[in-house]
Amino acid sequence: MDATAIKRSFEDRKLRCTPQRYSLMAFLMKCNGHPTAAEIFEGVNRLDPRSSRATTYNNLRDLVRAGLVREVAVEGRAARFDARGVRHHHFICDHCGRVEDLQWYDVPKPTAGSLGKRTLRECELIFRGFCTNCAPRRLSRRLETARR
Repeated sequence: MDATAIKRSFEDRKLRCTPQRYSLMAFLMKCNGHPTAAEIFEGVNRLDPRSSRATTYNNLRDLVRAGLVREVAVEGRAARFDARGVRHHHFICDHCGRVEDLQWYDVPKPTAGSLGKRTLRECELIFRGFCTNCAPRRLSRRLETARR
């Protein structure tokens, strides 16, 4: 997403394009991973030290509410943020907390009766287990324990 596209996405959602908000979104668009709010604050401030921690957190909240950024909740760890515009699911490693993108596929929506009076906004899946870095270590520990 280039500068014009970022500004247009803000306008479409009635968000002011402040220098701090723009810097935050540009940082997330260039980011390959899923940074925490603290990592985003540090990364943005390296490029533009005008933004306070509170401004960064408030802008993140506004971008999540506007649907431009997704917050990925990781149990027992800091939430991570994702501005990848393509729909996708996530895999979260139980050991290291790494968040990886998984290709999107449609998730069957629950029947209307099972929702009661709730209104469904979207369905996404979060897979949990051991990432490709941690799974071999876990397997080798199990084998060592079995040998004893």
